[in-house]
Amino acid sequence: MNKKEEHIIRHTILSRLGHWLMAILILILLATGILPIMGVKFEWIKPHWIAGFTVSVVMILHLVRSLSPKKIKSMWISIQDVRDFLSSNPVKGGKYSLEQKLMHHGVTFFSLISLATGWLMMQKIETPFFERNPFIYQADTWGIIYVLHGLATLFFVILIMLHIYFSLRPEKRLYFRSMIKGWITRQEYNENYDQTKWQITKNNNKENQ
Repeated sequence: MNKKEEHIIRHTILSRLGHWLMAILILILLATGILPIMGVKFEWIKPHWIAGFTVSVVMILHLVRSLSPKKIKSMWISIQDVRDFLSSNPVKGGKYSLEQKLMHHGVTFFSLISLATGWLMMQKIETPFFERNPFIYQADTWGIIYVLHGLATLFFVILIMLHIYFSLRPEKRLYFRSMIKGWITRQEYNENYDQTKWQITKNNNKENQ
């Protein structure tokens, strides 16, 4: 390009690393949790609980990084978000659309269910955290734990399918690129975002060298 194209940072490197690490861990959890049920035999228990423990750490770090008024506001679902979504006329949104906010909150909710039930289930196996005690709960309690864990698994299977589909759609590729390289162009920003809802600061600007 003869003319430098202005780039706007949408995701910092820490956000991108957290996203892809979480994606890899979820895939490991799904593979080690589902493949044995399908008859694929391998040592799955240890990588499964280690991945679950790592997800717990990643989520705690993400929570700590997100405890700022600006970040909380950017992910808060407002009545205006719903009105804009239901509007018959296209309305530009802020940094995150209603769909993206719902996906984030869904991942958070079902991750907490999966982790909570997973930590309880770890008492059935030998780990550095618990002494093995498969009889700590009655059968009906274990049944509830397994059902909730299974529902969370089903959610993540559906989520991954939808996430890949929408990420590869031509009009959504700017989001996929921004999750890899971190930036969108100034033109994409002007075309897709309301500048009063997502205000760009000096930290968001980057020049393509």
